[in-house]
Amino acid sequence: MNGFLIRLAIGMLGLWVAQAIVPGVTITGLGTLALAAFLLGLANAVVRPLLVILTLPITLLTLGLFLLVVNAAVLALVASLLDAFMIAGFRSALFGSCVVSVVSWLASGWIGPSGKLEVLVIERRTD
Repeated sequence: MNGFLIRLAIGMLGLWVAQAIVPGVTITGLGTLALAAFLLGLANAVVRPLLVILTLPITLLTLGLFLLVVNAAVLALVASLLDAFMIAGFRSALFGSCVVSVVSWLASGWIGPSGKLEVLVIERRTD
């Protein structure tokens, strides 16, 4: 349960940074932010794999760049489910999904598979 809450907080951080720096992404309220992070995690676990499989030919033709469009579509889907989460257009969804991905990737680098904070300590041995 602790790992779930940490990953939810990371998703919330990513969405908060996206709404702070991407024009056209608006999230009103902390509850909406938490619900959007939960729904985005759910959509990334259920809907996104189906979209990736269905769009595999065009993804291969574009050398993987079409996955950015898939990510934007998933973010726009979550925004369409919530009244207090608005995305102005495709460009806002595209840049917003990129920001959420980068922030989540950077924050998840500190979290291990068990959901706990992990820090790598390197000590130099002198023999």
